[in-house]
Amino acid sequence: MKRVAIIGAGESGLGAALLAKKEGYAVFVTDAGVISESRKVRLQAEGIDFEEGKHTEEKVLHSDLIIKSPGIPEKASLIQKAIQEGIAVIDELEFASRFSKGKVIAITGTNGKTTTTLLTYHLMKEAGLDVGLAGNVGQSWAAQLVDQDHNWWVLECSSFQIDGMISFRPTIGMLTNITPDHLDRYDYQVEKYMLSKLSLFKNQLKDDFAVYYKEDPISLKGFDSVKLKAQMLPVSLEGPSENGAFLEGETLMVQVNGKKVSIPESALPLKGKHNVLNTLFASTAAVLAGVNEGQLLEGLKTFKNAPHRMEPVGEINGVNFINDSKGTNVEATYYALGSFQNPLIWIAGGVDKGNDYSVLLPETNGKVKALICLGKDNEKLKKAFSGSISEIRETQKIAEAVRWGLDMGEAGDTVLLSPACASFDLFKNYEDRGNQFRSAVQGLKLEVSA
Repeated sequence: MKRVAIIGAGESGLGAALLAKKEGYAVFVTDAGVISESRKVRLQAEGIDFEEGKHTEEKVLHSDLIIKSPGIPEKASLIQKAIQEGIAVIDELEFASRFSKGKVIAITGTNGKTTTTLLTYHLMKEAGLDVGLAGNVGQSWAAQLVDQDHNWWVLECSSFQIDGMISFRPTIGMLTNITPDHLDRYDYQVEKYMLSKLSLFKNQLKDDFAVYYKEDPISLKGFDSVKLKAQMLPVSLEGPSENGAFLEGETLMVQVNGKKVSIPESALPLKGKHNVLNTLFASTAAVLAGVNEGQLLEGLKTFKNAPHRMEPVGEINGVNFINDSKGTNVEATYYALGSFQNPLIWIAGGVDKGNDYSVLLPETNGKVKALICLGKDNEKLKKAFSGSISEIRETQKIAEAVRWGLDMGEAGDTVLLSPACASFDLFKNYEDRGNQFRSAVQGLKLEVSA
């Protein structure tokens, strides 16, 4: 019996353990932290050996295969020892792919991948295709395969997950864009991060598709540096191409595999050019999978994005509040700011990732009437915009930021939370930041209406 050690008992780890047990492996799960009670109950019910609060090196290195949590870097000492011992170290998605007969649409990119993934899945599901959703969203792929497979799987893939792939092969691979992010994991070299993203396409064959953003310079550099067998399909916001998807005036066009589909921009459920881009990607994949124009238009009518991504959370006295807490880097915030023509009160700040805020100046000049810095250290943010935004305030209390937004706003204005920074100085994560923002808006709305 083959032995598998699973390092990390989160969503992906538990799923990998359950699938490995089903497929006849001797399974050992180890987590340096505390395993949740519900997951321990499930492991015990399945008779799966596990430990928490430590990694017993001898048991891990006595395995034939290791499946590690994406959050554990390859440079970790235990992983390095396993590699030196010749033990394959893979990701849950790589493991799951070995037990699925379905075709895969795999989506990666620094920004936009979650929205693109959810929209692709929604369009296919609403069109009646047999499709599943997994990867970096929802329930793990491996856990779902314990119960059922699908004809298609739509997977969101982070660079960390891609790093653990060996034979994984998507029928359709999509790269939304590449901007510097997570560079601490890649020796602060954007080229290494770029090559990680490009690895998604390495096993594709000539009948597969690689869909990419034509105006993204780092993506183009990456594709120029590797040899791929897949058919390349560009997505563009700047005009027509013979094959691929593009924005022409106020119409989204998809021309792939002899099929031609047009979508009025007015039919899109999401605001902003970045969501035009997300829709072009999702529609390209859906059309390749067999969805027709009528089905696309119907599917778009019923789509709702995930929370914390340009999410309207309330309106008080004509001032709208938008939660874009997922905007944790400059590129995401650039797109968010560009989604509005009306005056903005912008809430930003947090843990700076070495940000270059100058790229935001074209979208703030003349549009952002006030900046509220929400963080422990706001000096870099204040310095970057002191010459272009007339009023800059700072706080460490999100309720105060919301109240200031209302005080400074007028009917027709928007208060936009799009931080361009990580959240860990004041919040548990970006979800916590977004949830607190939403609660503060709702609380202020009740107070004002009382």
